[in-house]
Amino acid sequence: DQLLRMSSGLKFGEIYDDYTSDVVQMLNNSGNAAGFAADRPLEHDPDTHWQYSSGTTNIVSRILRSTFDGNQGSYFLFPRTALFGKIGMRGAVLEPDASGTFVGSSYMYATARDWARFGLLYLNDGVWEGERLLPEGWVKYGTTPTPEAPKGRYGAHWWLNAGEPGKAENRAWPDLPTDAYAAQGFEGQRVMVVPSRDVVIVRLGLSRPERNFSTNDFAAAVLSAIDRPMTR
Repeated sequence: DQLLRMSSGLKFGEIYDDYTSDVVQMLNNSGNAAGFAADRPLEHDPDTHWQYSSGTTNIVSRILRSTFDGNQGSYFLFPRTALFGKIGMRGAVLEPDASGTFVGSSYMYATARDWARFGLLYLNDGVWEGERLLPEGWVKYGTTPTPEAPKGRYGAHWWLNAGEPGKAENRAWPDLPTDAYAAQGFEGQRVMVVPSRDVVIVRLGLSRPERNFSTNDFAAAVLSAIDRPMTR
């Protein structure tokens, strides 16, 4: 739970413009991303501090691999048989590092339609064409704010829009509903789910969000366009 919520207390530098930072070294100079992350020291007591850390994602990925008891073939097939194949994500590719563990933090590639299917699975509470693929309650768990995260902006590996407790207006995307949540990729890729509007939004652009792209403005414009009556 602490790893999924980024509240493990792990000391990990998530600075992509600094080539000496932990995330850059993990992804480019380490053949074992999970091992690299697990070697970082604790900076805070668990569950006392929130800090985004992609290194914890790779630790989770290594934990998942350990459940296959050394059967590497079954491990490599697992994403395809348990998820991609079932919901039609035919173009999805998840890359392993040199140690054989999927780099869950970073190296997954898929088409816009693939990502939309992933978002739709969550919009439908983990059920696909009548088959439950995610445990009951898993979507609610993932979209429940982590207490230490400011503005209620992070759940369990999902970015949220819940807002500050008691001050819902103080939230990451003020023009979107409070139930909106998103998977956010490097440099502007987004899979946004808005349950109250029954909408999934996918954006595969390349931009620095803090410089020239606003998730709030983009998604609000999409929702506005959906609301607007069609004209001929």
